[in-house]
Amino acid sequence: MPDKVILQNLNHPGYAKQVDRAMYEAMKQAFLKVLPETAPGLTFDELAEAVLPHLPESLYPGGAKAGWYTKAVQMDLEARNIIARAKNRPLRLHKV
Repeated sequence: MPDKVILQNLNHPGYAKQVDRAMYEAMKQAFLKVLPETAPGLTFDELAEAVLPHLPESLYPGGAKAGWYTKAVQMDLEARNIIARAKNRPLRLHKV
């Protein structure tokens, strides 16, 4: 389906969930704008806050559903080796 994208999940190989393509692409672009290219990167909470200003209000009115899509896109981009986790705590993410 062209209006859907299939999410992958690093923690659950073979996992497949279809989500709205426009919402996915908007979140993915926000990730790529705010994540640094080197470790240690941003914590998940920092990332979730940083993407909000980059999301279109028409898709995420008042930030609605942004939390769920932030986590879902994080797991998908990790599975696709577009972003990675730094080897420290708390969890920090950066571009590959």
